[in-house]
Amino acid sequence: MPAPTLVFDGDCAFCTRSADLARRVLPADVQVVPWQWTDLAAAGVTEERARSEVLWIGPDGAVAGGAPAVALALRAAGAPWSLAGVLLSLPPLRWVAPFVYRLVAANRHRLPGGTAACRMPPPAA
Repeated sequence: MPAPTLVFDGDCAFCTRSADLARRVLPADVQVVPWQWTDLAAAGVTEERARSEVLWIGPDGAVAGGAPAVALALRAAGAPWSLAGVLLSLPPLRWVAPFVYRLVAANRHRLPGGTAACRMPPPAA
């Protein structure tokens, strides 16, 4: 992918609302697309990973997921958002952010804008 890309779950209303906010604050050259419309194989990402976490694909093709992806997107958004992205990238927030991210992701169907369709799929057996 030539441009930085934020990949989210397009079936989740909470994620879609979050992506709408991201589109408003990210620079015009950043793509914000649902994983369902993305060539995941070209990005080297599995569908399972895309279902379980937001992804940031850098212009160099490097992929970050979850809290680090959020931090990179915030940094790309510019001030004042970039300050939050920098803080999320530094200890101790960097250590706590993945736990908070997983808590939000596991409960996204309960958050404002969430629906039953936002529920995370059960882990593969």
